[in-house]
Amino acid sequence: MKYFAGLDVSLEETAVCVVDESGRIVKEGRSASEPRALYEALRKINLPLERIGLEACSLTARLYDGIRAEGLPAICIETRQANAAMKTMPNKTDRNDARALAQIMRTGWYRQVHVKSRQCRFWRSLLVARRTASMKCGRSKMS
Repeated sequence: MKYFAGLDVSLEETAVCVVDESGRIVKEGRSASEPRALYEALRKINLPLERIGLEACSLTARLYDGIRAEGLPAICIETRQANAAMKTMPNKTDRNDARALAQIMRTGWYRQVHVKSRQCRFWRSLLVARRTASMKCGRSKMS
């Protein structure tokens, strides 16, 4: 039997849903939005996960890296495509979003996105901070 997981990531907690190959919900839960906590939550499920889906967002990259580093098959998927599938759900909740992501993983109806490396994200944040600081300094000289 194959199993698929969907993770709906938010700032403090992540909703987790696992479905089997027929689409039946096997397990659901919540975990802290930290790589180690998510790994432990997925490990406690104790099922051979075929794919673990996360929707691409600013919070996802760090979790994706942590889950992949533990050897789990995490996949980051395109936001627009995930949102289109989630619109079919009657109520917009983290739990329902995790369910939809698990079903997307099961059906294979997704487009995987590239997650930039940690070093690349670090350099980008430095460049954004530099640009912000230089804009503020430039404005103060004009006043």
